[in-house]
Amino acid sequence: MKVPPEGLPLAAEFPAAHREQWQQLVQGVLRKSGAQPEDGAAAEQALTTELQDGLGARPLYTAEDTAVDPGYPGFPPFVRGGRPQGSAVAGWDVRQRHADPDRRRANEAVLADLENGVGSLWLELGGGALPVDALPEALTGVYLDLAAVALDAGPEFTNAAEQLFKLYEQREVSPGDASGNLGADPLGLQARTGDTARTDELLAEATALAARCAADYPNVRALTVDALPYHEAGASPAQELGCALATGVAYLRALTAAGLSVDAALGQLEFRYAADADQFLTIAKFRAARRLWARVAEVSGASAAASAQRQHAVTSRVMMTARDPWVNMLRTTIACLAAGVGGADAVTVLPFDSALGQPDAFARRIARNTQSILLEESHLARVIDPAGGSWYVEQLGEELARAAWAWFQEIERAGGQQAALGSGLVGERLAATWAERSVRLAKRREPVTGVSEFPHLDEQPLVREPAPAALAGGLPQVRRAEAYEALRDRSDAALAATGERPKLFLASIGTAAAHTARTTFAANLFQAGGIATTSLEGVDPAAFAEAFTASGATVACLCSSDTLYGEHAEAVAAALKAAGAAKVLLAGRLGEAPAGVDGFIHAGGDAVAVLTSLLDQITGARGADEDESEAAR
Repeated sequence: MKVPPEGLPLAAEFPAAHREQWQQLVQGVLRKSGAQPEDGAAAEQALTTELQDGLGARPLYTAEDTAVDPGYPGFPPFVRGGRPQGSAVAGWDVRQRHADPDRRRANEAVLADLENGVGSLWLELGGGALPVDALPEALTGVYLDLAAVALDAGPEFTNAAEQLFKLYEQREVSPGDASGNLGADPLGLQARTGDTARTDELLAEATALAARCAADYPNVRALTVDALPYHEAGASPAQELGCALATGVAYLRALTAAGLSVDAALGQLEFRYAADADQFLTIAKFRAARRLWARVAEVSGASAAASAQRQHAVTSRVMMTARDPWVNMLRTTIACLAAGVGGADAVTVLPFDSALGQPDAFARRIARNTQSILLEESHLARVIDPAGGSWYVEQLGEELARAAWAWFQEIERAGGQQAALGSGLVGERLAATWAERSVRLAKRREPVTGVSEFPHLDEQPLVREPAPAALAGGLPQVRRAEAYEALRDRSDAALAATGERPKLFLASIGTAAAHTARTTFAANLFQAGGIATTSLEGVDPAAFAEAFTASGATVACLCSSDTLYGEHAEAVAAALKAAGAAKVLLAGRLGEAPAGVDGFIHAGGDAVAVLTSLLDQITGARGADEDESEAAR
């Protein structure tokens, strides 16, 4: 074996590869598949994956795609992290959320978390959650000089803050040892409730708390810039960042107008963002957020030391499912990993059963252990900025920052975040974004594993106590799975009423080799809407008709290859119609429907519309049959 000369890479003996060579190879492959790209650049573009905000994930990134210099960890523009050491010394802050209205259970859950790996607490107070006056009981046995407390009390944030200050005094906690966040967020509250009447009043209260914290509690922040209301209303990543940036600027103006220095005002803000299962986009989002805020701090005259954004990551509610909730463990693991790699200072993993109601002890344990495994077993925090140097992440973060800045500027031109919320600009823009995403979800171009893809109709549902009602009246709260889960609810209702689910017969024409791909596709599609399937393989129209009658179904679907459709589809469809089929579908997309076929199902079609129509027809047909039977009796 020949050893390469010292100082040369192992690839030194191989000829250098160029992007143009790779593009030509891609072009050749695409031409074999039927595509006809004009040149190599067009071939590369054909493999680009479209993302929200007009962004795209290209198939290849090289040193040519290096973004603007991200600087060093802990230095402006803080793309690579807010601290020079990153999370390498102690890991990120593992922060668990608690909203149980029962005081005793809340305290038991809090202590269990702190004894098993959690570093700080996020307490939801007021409304239907834990009463504000129950804060001392919930924190019984908690060492407040060791565990940071982040409050989330909605419009009652001043009362909650006073309760916490009183606890510090009663337990003789040194002001320098107290840490956490009082959770004041007047604009976030306006976004959630739509109430504009008290925003100015609450902003004055938040400003007063910030002044008190700046003077007496150096490690307690008064305000949270919560971007979750926008994310949970369907915002794109750039829209989430832009809304957060506009909110932070509004708070910065209010705090400096009240007499705080720019540095002191910056020290009173913590930003909260969603982390979802799109790993690289989440990493890029947290890096872009720090770049954007560093720019705001720079033009505001802040010192470099005060310009790093404090970030709290929360796994996305939008991605959580009530059906097959166990898959949520995988989603939250990826989201947590992405938030940690992205440089978040604190991370909250929502329990996998959050979409069902109040999480139980097992779900909370899994949530905190998810972080413990990533920190202690995967050693995820031992590398400072593990995403640094990734051409893809660096470029994606830069593009996302530019898109977010454009949206932020539009909000500022509209008068700022408060005015943009009041005028409906934010709500309308987010609704349009969610409508576009809903089309992709309906067409299963954005799959939801366990719901729109690979559903399990016989899963045993988990039952949880109802969660406290969320603040409402403003921006809506959406979830990716909601349209399909509504269809599954209709199926469950039919099962409860009649003892069986809506069903559909699959006529699998030919051998397994000919029909399996489309039979599997069709069964997966129909079951996503709660429609059970039965099937028969063969080519005999009479056998299909007999099996259809025995199945009790009223709708059928043909599944096979295009060739066998040409030979058998018309005869099989006619036999099924003669046997009483109200509708016969065909899996695939032909130029012209064979006689007797009423429609197609195919990849890229609107699955929600198809399933809704089928449920209407199947349950309606069943109802008509039952009415006739009742009349005969």
